[in-house]
Amino acid sequence: MKKFGAAVTLKRGSGGVFEISADGKVLFSKKKAGRFPEDDELLKLL
Repeated sequence: MKKFGAAVTLKRGSGGVFEISADGKVLFSKKKAGRFPEDDELLKLL
């Protein structure tokens, strides 16, 4: 939060859905990619 000045919210889902979104836009979807994102990949997306 300090580095990016962002508020983070975790939302409970179901069915193995894992998505990263910012400002209402999905930046990464595990369902579409078929994998979890790499740590540095998330930083680049933000």
